[in-house]
Amino acid sequence: MTDKQRKELLRSQQGELDAVLMYNALAKAVKREPDSATFKQLAKEEGRHAQVFHQYTQTALQPKTLKSRLLPMLYRLLGRRLLYPLIAKGEYKAEKGYQHLIADFADVASVAADEKRHGDTVMSLLNEQ
Repeated sequence: MTDKQRKELLRSQQGELDAVLMYNALAKAVKREPDSATFKQLAKEEGRHAQVFHQYTQTALQPKTLKSRLLPMLYRLLGRRLLYPLIAKGEYKAEKGYQHLIADFADVASVAADEKRHGDTVMSLLNEQ
């Protein structure tokens, strides 16, 4: 593993840890129970993603709370119609960002696939009333 790859894996691990807090905070903030249940599930999956990256980095990281504080406020200010597409965009960006790691770190393929599914899942919440 190169220094550049290690730094990228650590950044990815941190992002996944932060997403756990973010989705759990959103699960508490949203008004609709289906949205809350979905965000709780996504938080669990992001935790698994952090473990995937941890197996490569062998470094224990602590989640940062900025997103978990910011997203519930944005939910109250913007509402789900504006916020959920932003969340999905972040998931799609992560999926694309992980693609080049797959050749050297095979387990990242499942993480990338999940990120795409997460984006689709968040967007599908907008189709529900």
